[in-house]
Amino acid sequence: MTRPLPPRYLGAAAVALLVLCGAWYWFGRKPPAEAKPPPAIRVDMATVQRADVPVYLEGLGTVQAFYTVTVTARVDGQIDKVAFTEGQDVRKGTLLVQIDPRPYQAALGIAVATRAKDQALLANAQRDMERYTVLAPEDLASKQTVDTQRALIAQLIAQIKGDEAAIDNARTQLDYTSITSPIDGRTGIRLIDPGNIVHASDTAGMVVVTELEPISVIFTLPEEQFGQLSAALARGSVSATALSREGKEELDTGTVSLIDNQIDQTTGTIRVKATLPNKQRRLWPGEFVDVRVLTQVRNQVLTIPASALERGPDGLFTYLVQPDSTIKVAPLSIGEQNGDTVVVEKGLEAGQRVVASNQYRLQPGSRVSANPARPSASQLARAGDGAGEPAP
Repeated sequence: MTRPLPPRYLGAAAVALLVLCGAWYWFGRKPPAEAKPPPAIRVDMATVQRADVPVYLEGLGTVQAFYTVTVTARVDGQIDKVAFTEGQDVRKGTLLVQIDPRPYQAALGIAVATRAKDQALLANAQRDMERYTVLAPEDLASKQTVDTQRALIAQLIAQIKGDEAAIDNARTQLDYTSITSPIDGRTGIRLIDPGNIVHASDTAGMVVVTELEPISVIFTLPEEQFGQLSAALARGSVSATALSREGKEELDTGTVSLIDNQIDQTTGTIRVKATLPNKQRRLWPGEFVDVRVLTQVRNQVLTIPASALERGPDGLFTYLVQPDSTIKVAPLSIGEQNGDTVVVEKGLEAGQRVVASNQYRLQPGSRVSANPARPSASQLARAGDGAGEPAP
């Protein structure tokens, strides 16, 4: 049986244990490492700079021919010849359709013959009047005879004037048998064939001629933009550019002709007409296009890219980069926006830097660093051209 240790040994063991624990705590612990700041967040940065910013209004429009004429017959008759080709460019006065002219030539001949007969009667009446004038002083011709002869001469003169009017009418009707283009333009699909009988009362027409150079575009803008466009027109000519609906390719550029004289209360829009030269025929009647109207150019205003603009509960803002690479929120008051460029009215100064990407990862006080500059398109093109060249 083991004998218990004396009390004095137990006290010494307890003291030794306390000494060992204190030594382990004092010498064995390591000083805490210093806390490292979080890594900087990589972002794209943009510099606030001054630039000239064009101010545009944009609307949806429809291309219309400058003039459109449905060619119809003005006299009755049979079509002898169709003198145009479908889709042909014609000048004003070009023969399009020939109607059988023979009945109208005969009518003209009758009118001419009637005038000649009445002219002969007038000449005879004037000779008789000369005789009566000589005999009247000798009482060989009564006053009544002289007055009657004078009235006959006036009647024949009036009749000849009527004959001349009939000749003009007959000649006009004959001219109507040759149907010509009233404008410079392009013919459409032929609507009638040779051999058919046409009438002046027909409304269907024989062909439609449209003028394509110049050409018109009718487009709409919100009524709120009426004042801006009206003020631009008061300053002078206003440029209007037609753009394709898909790729926003510029098709042609012209000028605004007019603003319609009333606002459509149903849609709250105004109709605007622009005229474009269309020399390359890239615009066609009935085509839908976007129209961009240049109302003014704001010179040397502060600008930032649209990607740097953020919207919060208190309005628009951007993340402003501080000199120590931290960021803060900068409330903004903006003006016009042209594509990727935003005009800053208040809140920034030229030369400051703003964050243009990765804003969702940021909060005030975050540290940021700029992403490497991306090569431009020209630099990429030069690099591609040099890729295939042999090394020296």
